[in-house]
Amino acid sequence: MEVTGTAPADQRIGRVLKRAEQALLQAKGAALKPVGLTLAQYVALGELDRQPSITGAALARACLVTPQAMMVVLKSLDEQGLIRRIPHPRHANVLELHVTEAGREALQAGRERVAPLERRVLGAFTSDELDTLAALLQRLTAATED
Repeated sequence: MEVTGTAPADQRIGRVLKRAEQALLQAKGAALKPVGLTLAQYVALGELDRQPSITGAALARACLVTPQAMMVVLKSLDEQGLIRRIPHPRHANVLELHVTEAGREALQAGRERVAPLERRVLGAFTSDELDTLAALLQRLTAATED
């Protein structure tokens, strides 16, 4: 393992990735707070907007969280009237999820708050740099898989 500075390369990369992730998550969370959404709720609403009628399990997979974590998010969205759960027409034990009009309004307000941040982040890089960054992160992900 190559050591540069005081930390091994894998620890430095891990730390830089974690800091970048945390900075982005905190900034988006702060942007969404005035709208009354958490980042998890915002992501779930956005995915439900793209894929109406999906199940909680499918939504959890799409949002890269556990079904248990998604159930907590869905409960809060339901209590706020931002989603509705409708029985599946052919599977009695399955509930389809739908964004309500209030949910669409909250999602739009969230998008308006997050968009300037995303433009600022993306604007810090050239198009070629963004392509390179995406390719490097995909390679990093692939290197961790069995």
